[in-house]
Amino acid sequence: MSEILRLLIRPLGETILMIAASTLISTILGGGLGILLFTLSQDRFAGKYPGALLVKRIADRAINMFRSFPYVILMVLVLPLSRIIVGTSLGTIASIVPLSIAAIPFLARIVESSLSEVDSGVIDAAISCAASKTRILFAILIPEALPSLISGLTLTMISLLGYSAMAGVIGGGGLGDLAIRYGYQRFRADVMAVAVVAIVALVELIQWTGSMIIKRIKAAR
Repeated sequence: MSEILRLLIRPLGETILMIAASTLISTILGGGLGILLFTLSQDRFAGKYPGALLVKRIADRAINMFRSFPYVILMVLVLPLSRIIVGTSLGTIASIVPLSIAAIPFLARIVESSLSEVDSGVIDAAISCAASKTRILFAILIPEALPSLISGLTLTMISLLGYSAMAGVIGGGGLGDLAIRYGYQRFRADVMAVAVVAIVALVELIQWTGSMIIKRIKAAR
């Protein structure tokens, strides 16, 4: 048992690193893209800008295209980009690149949907008080949509955990790599079982944390 735990420590750390880094990157880029999509679809924000609808349509098509790619295929296609950005196409750090690219369009849709669900009356009330567009977005819309945003981010992190397990196919490290190299290829059912249990435990931890944060946000209102 001590041998299995020793084997588990490093892959567990690699998985947490992949999820944390890709979540941070996708939150920044995907969140920004989601806000852009929302503002382009709202006359209150985009105004009469003639190119808003065209930009929105192009962005929608691009997001749908990236979301339709199976992750394993996307992971292989992005290998050259990983080599350019981090200097290698193998390993934990290299796996962060395809993970982030896979999560960005997913999170962008979540942000756009969450902001769109906010009652339009709240926006109208803010406009009547002469609030600026930036203030409406960051001081009113995002706080109002925060429970939905946290729920979407939780779902994204759980999806990234599943994707990170696939990274073991290309030597990306993590719990998936442990399950494949030590569990499957060496016929160690005990190692594979421990890796699966660790993945399930991480999913439960992420879901519990997200649910607790949402509950506290709602209780504070």
